Amino acid sequence: MPKYVELDWYDAPKYYDAVFDAGTAQEAAFLEGVLARHGAVRGRPRVRRVLEPACGSGRLVAALAERGFAVVGFDLSEPMLEHARVRVRGLAPRPRLFRAAMQDFAARERFHLAHCLVSTFKYLANEADARRHLELVAEHLVPGGVYVLGFHLTEYADQRRNRERWQARGDGFEVVCTIEGWPAERRTRTERVRSRLVVAEGGAERRLETSWTFRTYDAAQVRRLLRSVPALEHVATYDFDHDLDQPREFGDEQLDAVLVLRRRG
Repeated sequence: MPKYVELDWYDAPKYYDAVFDAGTAQEAAFLEGVLARHGAVRGRPRVRRVLEPACGSGRLVAALAERGFAVVGFDLSEPMLEHARVRVRGLAPRPRLFRAAMQDFAARERFHLAHCLVSTFKYLANEADARRHLELVAEHLVPGGVYVLGFHLTEYADQRRNRERWQARGDGFEVVCTIEGWPAERRTRTERVRSRLVVAEGGAERRLETSWTFRTYDAAQVRRLLRSVPALEHVATYDFDHDLDQPREFGDEQLDAVLVLRRRG
């Protein structure tokens, strides 16, 4: 069996981009709709400002800029940021991008909308970092602004390995992405995840592998965390279908959770 080469998939942004790009337009429309439905911003802001923690390759940065938002994004991965900077060239208003961690960032502006949709929140390895991230987002929202936060909940009793697979095409390449997760450890609140990319490009095939550890949450653990950040109130829940007309009840029955958190005040 051909071997996989260890490579952080954030160092291969064009492949990452191809895998996740299919849902970009729907996600952007959903985010705009969430702000309209659940935001409680006073007045009618002339410019709607949006912040994206862990903005990655910039697909949603660009999509929301094209919808007229003034966008600011940040990420820890310099290859991802370079890819995003190329993508947003020529957009007006031009998004601003910078390098920072989710639990340690600062921007000049205050925002009407912030979002982080694809479980990146679970990279924050402990409760203190998760709380600090939410506090910083709240500090950067105007009163009534909303944070749309998406991640998978964990069913600790489920000891099966799970697997998801996507196929995508890019400019001169094809990629198959398989993401596999191992059963969560309730005591340590961790789960091991592995991504494998099989890339066909230029007549050759590359096999790339990345492994990482996520922090785990069930619904009770999320509620406890949210109670520790009183500046934010949980006002709605959706799932990864990103359908504004299909709100969900928040609980362990629905593992893919998209929370709408609103800045109080």
